[in-house]
Amino acid sequence: MSQSSFWRAAALSSLLLGSSATWAGDGHDHGEAAPAPAAAALPRFAAVSDDFELVGVLNGQRLTLYLDHAADNRPVTDGELTLELGGQQVKVSSHGVGEFEADLTEPLSDGETSIMATITAQGQSDLLTGVLDVHSEDAEHEHAVASGRVVVLGGGAAVLGVGVLAWALRRRTRTNGALRGAA
Repeated sequence: MSQSSFWRAAALSSLLLGSSATWAGDGHDHGEAAPAPAAAALPRFAAVSDDFELVGVLNGQRLTLYLDHAADNRPVTDGELTLELGGQQVKVSSHGVGEFEADLTEPLSDGETSIMATITAQGQSDLLTGVLDVHSEDAEHEHAVASGRVVVLGGGAAVLGVGVLAWALRRRTRTNGALRGAA
């Protein structure tokens, strides 16, 4: 291998290894990119029993709750709901068939909050439990920055590895050439 061919191959290898395409995550299929979400998803939880399914969505200090029959996903009519968040009773009001709202007096702190709901509807009663996981936008941003650093460091390590490989091959070529010239 001539010295110019070697350096061309080393330069091409470093470009290929340093490109962002080589750092694609699991499931990357070169298809169309998924559209970016318009906004961060709101925190939510789901609690399910044999009879009922309760889904809650937190938007600021308002918790919207949807209560359905688990068997066929029909909204529960004439249901009553009591709710406990993190051990504190929360007043819940009905806002339509299978829909309830609760206004929290204070915002929930970051982390997991336990939820316990007592449901009474059409001669049935049930106790459902779940967990609402709340994270601030700052925490999500820090996670994204940390992920970006991993990609940059990995790319730098790959380029450095190619450079070391090129240096070792060049040194080997020079050593072999010196041995041939001495013979």
